[in-house]
Amino acid sequence: MTDAASAASSTGGACWGIESGPGMRMRQSINQLERAFVEETQVDRARREALRRQATLRSRQRQIEKVHKRGTMRFVLLVLILIATAVIVTVAMFQTLYYVMG
Repeated sequence: MTDAASAASSTGGACWGIESGPGMRMRQSINQLERAFVEETQVDRARREALRRQATLRSRQRQIEKVHKRGTMRFVLLVLILIATAVIVTVAMFQTLYYVMG
């Protein structure tokens, strides 16, 4: 091995201007942790936003179903009242007719 090669291997490549000692490893580790933290934060924000949107959509869907159910019940009640009114009027009319004719 030549002196340059042995120096490069013993210093981890410092002869090319690359520091690879414990200080550089620590900086890389901190940078990696910071990048991972930023990425995790972005992912978490996106996940929370998606969950919020889903909850809003579910709430809106429940409200629509509730309004539809109430509307259906009111319509059925209206139809029953109209039928009952028609029956009562018909019975009263025939009773009046029987009373007048009889």
